[in-house]
Amino acid sequence: MTTSIGTDWNAWQESWDRQQEWYMPDREERFRVMLDLVEAFAGTAPRVLDLACGTGTITARLLARFPDATSTGIDLDPALLTIARGTFDGDDRVTLVEADLKDPDWPTRLPYDTYDAVLTATALHWFHAEPLQALYGRIAGLVRHGGVFMNADHMIDDTTPRINAAERTLRHARMDRAQKDGALDWADWWQLAAKDPVLAEPTARRFEIYGDHADGEMPSAAWHARVLREQGFAEARPVWCSPSDALVLALK
Repeated sequence: MTTSIGTDWNAWQESWDRQQEWYMPDREERFRVMLDLVEAFAGTAPRVLDLACGTGTITARLLARFPDATSTGIDLDPALLTIARGTFDGDDRVTLVEADLKDPDWPTRLPYDTYDAVLTATALHWFHAEPLQALYGRIAGLVRHGGVFMNADHMIDDTTPRINAAERTLRHARMDRAQKDGALDWADWWQLAAKDPVLAEPTARRFEIYGDHADGEMPSAAWHARVLREQGFAEARPVWCSPSDALVLALK
C-alpha cells in the first residue's frame, strides 16, 4: 500500500521482516505455530489483541490466514505505529492504540473488554521481572475463559550454560556471514528510518522514549509459565522452541 506522498508501506514491512529474521531465522515458523494454536482455541474468526504490535507483524499474518479475524494492535513506538497505520489504513478489522504497557491503565484504552487471544512476539524482553509479572496479571484479565495468551521471545535457560554458549557462537557466526552479504541489523534499520521523510520525526520521538535498546530481562520459558499461572491462567507451558527462542502459551 502506498500513501499519497508515495510511502511504500509494504516495502517497510518487508525491510522490518528481513531485519528481524537476521536475528531469528525461525521467525515465520514461530508465527505459524502461534496461529495454529489460535485456531485450535478460538477458531477462524478470533478477536485478537496484538500486544506490543510494532509494525503489525502478527496482525498481518493473522488476517492473511483468517480474513474474518479482528485485531487490536497496541504499542508506544511512534515510528513502528506509523508503519502499522499506513499498512492497515482503511481496514476496519484493525484498530491501533498508542499506549504504554507499563501504565497500569492501558487496558482501559482498548475497544473491547475481552479477547479470544492475546499475542506478542520479541517484545516483552524490554521488561524487568517485576513489571512483567504485573503485566501478565493485566493480560489475564483481558483473556476470556478458554482463551489464550502467547508470548514468543528470547528465553534463556541459565541451567544450560555450555549449550547456550555453543548455540550463541554458531548463531553469531551465521549472522556475521549474512551481514557481510548485506543483511541489515537493528541499528542499520533505524538509521534508514531516520533518513525517511515520513519516518524521521516519529523515529526521533521513538529514541527519546526508549533510548537505544532494552535493559530488561530474558528469563526462561519455565519462569514465564510459572508466573502466568500465578497471575491467573489455568495452564501454561512452552509449545514451541528453537535453540534460542520459545513460544509460551497460557490458557485461561
